[in-house]
Amino acid sequence: MADASLVMRDFVARFGQRQMAGPVLIMLILAMMVLPLPAFILDLFFTFNIAISVIVMLVAMSVIKPLDFSVFPSVLLVTTLLRLSLNVASTRVVLLEGHTGPGAAGQVIEAFGHFLVGGNYTVGIVVFTILVVINFVVITKGAGRVAEVAARFTLDAMPGKQMAIDADLNAGLIAEDEARKRRATIAQEADFFGSMDGASKFVRGDAIAGILIMLINVIGGLIVGVLQHSMDFGAAAKTYTLLAIGDGLVAQIPALIISIAAGMVVTRVGDNEDVSQQFVSQLFRNPKLLYLTAAIVGFLGLIPGMPNFVFLLLASAIAAMAWQLDKREHVAVPEPIAVAPAAPREAQEASWNDVTPLDVLGLEVGYRLIPLVDKSQDGELLRRIRGIRKKFAQEVGFLVSPVHIRDNLELKPNAYKILLKGVEIGQGEAFPGNLLAINPGRVAGQVPGTVTKDPAFGLPAVWIDPALREQAQAYGYTVVDASTVTATHLNHLILAHSAELLGRQETQALLDHLAKEMPKLVEELVPKALSLGVVQKVLRNLLEEGVPLRDMRTIIETLADMAPRYQDSEVLTAQVRTALGRSIVQELYPGGAEMQIISLDPQLERLLMQAVGAGGDGSGIEPGLADTLVREAVAAAQHQEEVGLPTVLLVPGNLRTLLSRFLRRSIPQLKVLAHAEVPESRVIKVTSIIGQRV
Repeated sequence: MADASLVMRDFVARFGQRQMAGPVLIMLILAMMVLPLPAFILDLFFTFNIAISVIVMLVAMSVIKPLDFSVFPSVLLVTTLLRLSLNVASTRVVLLEGHTGPGAAGQVIEAFGHFLVGGNYTVGIVVFTILVVINFVVITKGAGRVAEVAARFTLDAMPGKQMAIDADLNAGLIAEDEARKRRATIAQEADFFGSMDGASKFVRGDAIAGILIMLINVIGGLIVGVLQHSMDFGAAAKTYTLLAIGDGLVAQIPALIISIAAGMVVTRVGDNEDVSQQFVSQLFRNPKLLYLTAAIVGFLGLIPGMPNFVFLLLASAIAAMAWQLDKREHVAVPEPIAVAPAAPREAQEASWNDVTPLDVLGLEVGYRLIPLVDKSQDGELLRRIRGIRKKFAQEVGFLVSPVHIRDNLELKPNAYKILLKGVEIGQGEAFPGNLLAINPGRVAGQVPGTVTKDPAFGLPAVWIDPALREQAQAYGYTVVDASTVTATHLNHLILAHSAELLGRQETQALLDHLAKEMPKLVEELVPKALSLGVVQKVLRNLLEEGVPLRDMRTIIETLADMAPRYQDSEVLTAQVRTALGRSIVQELYPGGAEMQIISLDPQLERLLMQAVGAGGDGSGIEPGLADTLVREAVAAAQHQEEVGLPTVLLVPGNLRTLLSRFLRRSIPQLKVLAHAEVPESRVIKVTSIIGQRV
């Protein structure tokens, strides 16, 4: 016996009390279906069932988001199973001991059969039927329909929500962990509403089972009472019907409470307040409407024949509530004390302090966008800009200058302007309080709103009301707020102008940062081998072609190795690109993917080689040859994009710089690689050839 106790204690310690609670509860529920229970134990379990239903309803009212109660579908199944097992256990007791009197099945069933319906089984049948109709036809059916629609719209909106998360991640507004958490939340929402759709069928089946169980109990009781216990038909009908009604009511009231909880969970909107707070804040927040309600109720109370006292009492209470709210909203605000204007200072002489350098990066906003960048109001755009700079530093490899923000009353109220060294490089409009629904190219419908274009990428978009967010996401739109629109535009322009943002000051700061980890290497390079200006030009050349500076160790080591032989920044850039070839190719073709590239026709290569020989800047290219080269390069790039391949042109090393600069204006997305930059382990496949018709 002691050994068995030790084994059980070890088992509980290994699996934990919480893990044991579920299996134990299920075993008890199943045991109630097959084992006879005394009346006291039935009373205990019926009371426990009522308590559980009340707890579930209170939790459903207090949660902020439906996912805070994600176990609710499983709770519905367990509570339904508990009620059905109690019905089976009570039916056994009623049929075996019902002839002894109304207390045969316990005090709870007796109380529900006598106290709640006055001992009148006709009233009991009517009350029971009404409860079942309310539960089955109204609450359960409505909650099931809401859960079904919510599940369908949640699944339809998943692609749009995923794209919005990817957009925030790419713009540096959220970290990878936050993106992973949001994706998991979206998946959980779809699973939750799908489970709720299925779980509502359990409650509906429970309501039908309640009606059938009551009818079976009444008919079975009459047969047992009259035939087996020789009871009078009237006495048997009264006794067993009251017991059956008490049994049905004690099960249907908790079922009704659980159904109400399910309806609250699936019908709630918003995730800032619980249901109680939403009721109070939205129903009783407008004193004018409460005054109007009090007047209407008071007028009804003055009509002869109406219960005047009740109506006038309620009208007075509503008017008093409205007066309290009105008084709270109009609390007197002390007037500010007028301060005498300071005496004007005598004009001072001009000084060097009056000469202010231009900001490297600037953001000017209209007056309606000021709350987005106001520190005192915890402007959302400020936090997003900090995230952009941090993500840029992590991905590109240097710290971009701070963004200086100021208001500009000459702009439209909702307009903003992005400046680089005082020159406008981008502008757009954002509407706080509205959302921008961006069409990624495959939406299933149209949403009403103000038609516009995404300022960052020029995609078709619509400014919509926040209430249409779910509908737009279900159609496939990517929905973002005003601060995200501005931040994404700013992030896109910073990436596009990263080379211009790397000045000598930023280059020196980058070298100083590297010197903390590799002081000898940096000291050997600058200023002993190369000047700061040459290093800056090399780094800017890399950034102009989208090569990040994260691997500064390789860049510095290559420059230090090549500096004794070369001082030209273009030659040094080519050497650095060759050293970074593996990472450049990896960025374009992740993993060990086959490199499907564009190539040059051999005859065209020879002509371009001659042009390079005639003028290193490409001035020797004939106009007709240049037009043909651009036209065929554009066609090849479009073909690559149509089949979902990177637009990469592979050329000999001495042509790479020339073609990259020559084609960049016509095909910004084209990447030009030299043969020496491709690792030997890579497999190359030519998908398009430029110059076959030259």
